[in-house]
Amino acid sequence: MNLPKFFAELKRRNVYKVAIAYGVVAWLLMQVASQIFPFFEIPSWAVRLVVLLLILGFPIALVLAWAFDLTPEGLKRTEWADREPARPSRNKAWRQTESVKVPAKSIAVMPFENRSEDKANAYFADGIQDEILTLLSKIADLKVISRTSTQRYQSKPRNLGQIAKQLGVANILEGSVQKVADQVRVNVQLVNAQIDSHLWAETYDRKLTDIFSVESEIAKGIAESLQAKLTGREEQALAVKPTNNLEAYDAYLRGLAFDTRSTYSIDALRKAISFFERAVQLDPNFALAWARLSRGHAALYFTPGGDITAAGRDAAKKALENAQKLQQSLPETQLALGYYQYHVLGDYELAKTTFGLVSKMLPGSSEVPAALAFVARREGHWDESVAYSEQALALDPRNVQLLNEAAVTYAELRQFPAALKLHDRALDIVPDEPGVMALKANIHQAEGNLEQAGKLLSQINAQTPSTIALVIKMIQLRLERNYAEAIQFLQARLAQFHSASDIDKAFTQAVLAVTQRLAGDTAGAKVAAEQARNTVEHLCKSQPDSAAFAALLSLANSALGEKNSALKEAERAIKLLPSVKDRVNGPACEENLALIQTMFGENNQAISTLTRLLQTPYSSWFYGPTPVTPALLRLDPYWDPLRADPAFQKLCEEKQP
Repeated sequence: MNLPKFFAELKRRNVYKVAIAYGVVAWLLMQVASQIFPFFEIPSWAVRLVVLLLILGFPIALVLAWAFDLTPEGLKRTEWADREPARPSRNKAWRQTESVKVPAKSIAVMPFENRSEDKANAYFADGIQDEILTLLSKIADLKVISRTSTQRYQSKPRNLGQIAKQLGVANILEGSVQKVADQVRVNVQLVNAQIDSHLWAETYDRKLTDIFSVESEIAKGIAESLQAKLTGREEQALAVKPTNNLEAYDAYLRGLAFDTRSTYSIDALRKAISFFERAVQLDPNFALAWARLSRGHAALYFTPGGDITAAGRDAAKKALENAQKLQQSLPETQLALGYYQYHVLGDYELAKTTFGLVSKMLPGSSEVPAALAFVARREGHWDESVAYSEQALALDPRNVQLLNEAAVTYAELRQFPAALKLHDRALDIVPDEPGVMALKANIHQAEGNLEQAGKLLSQINAQTPSTIALVIKMIQLRLERNYAEAIQFLQARLAQFHSASDIDKAFTQAVLAVTQRLAGDTAGAKVAAEQARNTVEHLCKSQPDSAAFAALLSLANSALGEKNSALKEAERAIKLLPSVKDRVNGPACEENLALIQTMFGENNQAISTLTRLLQTPYSSWFYGPTPVTPALLRLDPYWDPLRADPAFQKLCEEKQP
């Protein structure tokens, strides 16, 4: 028996606290019995009986303290309580990980050190770590922290205790990989970071062809060391060999390396897709690679500036069908199906059902509750989205994207203090990151605090690579009515669009046209608007069902003064994406129509729409992720034609949500 580990477990399960509390209460009861019983002439044997019962109850209390936890839902077995994610607190930002009880069967896998002489083999070490994490996430009895939360740490950090606290785990796995020709050496060691005790270590010297069994053995070794129970289905899942073609597997791992960087980079996503395509060319029976390829194409189809074409949609569908033919029951295949339903079909009910099934197949994956949070948000189930986001963050507490997405959900609900806290947590991980700084500034804009927003956006310029930062900077300049700098900023942005997507060009041209019109530059606005319309009309031909393109075309037409065509396209956008279909972006189409109506003097209709939108959670197209607020109505020159109307003045005077 490992005595330090045993005593640490006694402390974690509150056995010491129960023993002390029981002793104090028992002593008090014995004092009461010895003093009070004689006064009421209760026989002395009754006192002895009380003492005897209290002595017999002591070991029972300790056993119960070991076996059960007191939760908000009542007493639960410790093993079950350990696996449960923290419950959400409505309308509040999440607790820091350190304040949550740490499950004994919890683990974080640090980045594997690349010990190969060829430093270009770093992708291989990263891939092995990622595959081990995927295997561990299939074990329901374990809490596994996702790679996005561990990848910012060093391969062999010194402060394991502090890192374990930050991640909310008891155990940490460190490892290294050395690849030479067809030989591979993998070293791993499992450490209980709470008591700084080594639990298990192993070195694997194998042929490269045996790498899958190494990954499986490591996952099983971790489960055994942490006394995690494996079901028969889980044991089978750990033993699956995805491909017999090592060259195909190498391409797959290279694709994974780029896929982890693709959150904010379309170029990285395209490179990931190219490697997954290479993998399936080398092994057409590689179901896992087909599933990843489908997900890559679906993400590219979904991402603004990506491949929003029929060809992109078909590529995602074909790859998915190939994965389904090969291994339909594979969790990764089902995950790809869920993303296809969400990103490509926009069928949120189907996607929710699929992701719900996958959650049982990958109980330790943060990706599944995160996906369910996004789907719930689209359906307008805001509390449900918050709850799923909290589950995802419990497994991935240092995932900047998840923190920002959770903050965006609060922003869409106009719960700005909670959103700011989550953005601050993200900035603790990536200080001064432009995208996160801009999202925080966006909250201050919605609150009417332009001074604070301006400080956060001071370093953003036309060369900043973050698209969201550029959009929020443009909003800031408009709200400040700094038209000269705004026009200069947009023109500088357009000058860089040598290889940019038509969507980026059209959006920037349309915003430039409206800004020039606000500044009184009618001639300049006409030129920019005609350029925007030419670009968007081409996009509309390839994607006639795109609400975003219809809305852009309405803006271009409005800048040209063409009322009927502008209103027609704005109304068409609403029909293509009604609010009942998409609770996040649907109301933004209505907001766009309100602006077009304002520009052409249809004030009553515009004010009626704005009144409704002020009570609606959604993501704005004019104000970044935040919806319209009374402060934004007061500041934004877009609504100047409405300022004399008492009904509009009343909207501006409403209290900030």
